[in-house]
Amino acid sequence: MNALERLAAVVEAGLEDCPPARVGGLVRQVAPTYFEVSGLSHALRLGERVGVEGERGVRLGEVVRIDGAAAVVKPYDGQMQVGLGERAFRVGPLQLHPSALWKGRVINALGQPLDGQGPVPRGPQPMPLDRDPPPAMARSRVEKPLRTGVRVVDIFTPLCQGQRMGIFAGSGVGKSTLLSMFAGCTGFDTVVVALVGERGREVREFLEGPLAPNRGRAVVVVSTSDESPMLRRMAPQAALAIAEHFRDAGESVLLIVDSVTRYAHAARDVALAAGEPAVARGYAPSVFSTLPKLLERAGPGEEGRGSITGIFSVLVDGDDHNDPVADAIRGTLDGHIVLDRAIADQGRFPAVNVLRSVSRLSGSVWSESERELVRRLRAMIARFEDTRDLRLMGGYQAGSDPELDQAIAAVPRIYDALRQVPGMPPSRDPFADLAAALRA
Repeated sequence: MNALERLAAVVEAGLEDCPPARVGGLVRQVAPTYFEVSGLSHALRLGERVGVEGERGVRLGEVVRIDGAAAVVKPYDGQMQVGLGERAFRVGPLQLHPSALWKGRVINALGQPLDGQGPVPRGPQPMPLDRDPPPAMARSRVEKPLRTGVRVVDIFTPLCQGQRMGIFAGSGVGKSTLLSMFAGCTGFDTVVVALVGERGREVREFLEGPLAPNRGRAVVVVSTSDESPMLRRMAPQAALAIAEHFRDAGESVLLIVDSVTRYAHAARDVALAAGEPAVARGYAPSVFSTLPKLLERAGPGEEGRGSITGIFSVLVDGDDHNDPVADAIRGTLDGHIVLDRAIADQGRFPAVNVLRSVSRLSGSVWSESERELVRRLRAMIARFEDTRDLRLMGGYQAGSDPELDQAIAAVPRIYDALRQVPGMPPSRDPFADLAAALRA
């Protein structure tokens, strides 16, 4: 953009936050995580923005509760810099204006640039952050196989374009590392990444490392762990709005969200500030109603349009895979990859537990021979793991069970063949690589 176009973009964005005509009210109460505004209840709707004028300019927040006397507003800023009696005014819901020129940019959940490359250009079509998923009967079918280059995934839990897959793991098991390997996938027109609640130092490492080959066609939405719950809740919604823009343009989109659990934590903070009761480990009921809506927005688009292949990481609190959030997400997705801490402790990465991982669309990828092979491999690995303690105690004699003897000989080679770390070349034919390792 030239200087005049950049100035026009800044003025247009400023008019959204400071409209020339507005409905006003006053701040009547300030709490540590929210504030209340009186005089605006009749003009507001849930999800709209409210601006407050003070000594430090206009500060924005989102309406999370409305009653006859006042509206509860959660600020976007992590610091509560609002005073009693300050003027507040209605702004309206937040909308993004994505365009093809957003590729290669890094933005926050509000669509503001973080990469120091000037303002992001505004596209012609506004995209709301809380858009409804496409109608179920209008969506195209998911049938086109996708090669990720990660051997253990392509063999045991293969993906299709338009599928939604979850990566379930505790902290420090290799979840982000596996996501970084997915970020280098080819075959997509656009890559959209949402880093939700990440450590600040990891952002540049991810951008300049695993994402570097796809950086020119990637849009990255960042909300670090030190930002407010509002921005952390909005980051996945903004990423999905951007992905939907490119999907509606007919493109194939890879969406990576790390992590959905931090989105749920932020949604819990917002819900508790709105006065909702805690029903399951501190989570409010609205958290479990917003999760399916968020995840359903990914997937295939309507007939004749593109698709969004969603990879969602799920941080399992305390390695409890029956955590309410993990359980709700698992039932919504099209498959799940479980990372096991015991496997990571053995130094096998990716630490995928193939016996607990499932792809519900694997039937569209495997041939009949591959399906039978994977079934036999799973059975062999299950036999090997079930008898591990018996063999360690010396309770098994070789030759007593030919199938177990075969598993003892083959499974360690299978594990070696499935080892893969970032920096290694992606696998072009995982079944051939596995066959070569077994022959060796």
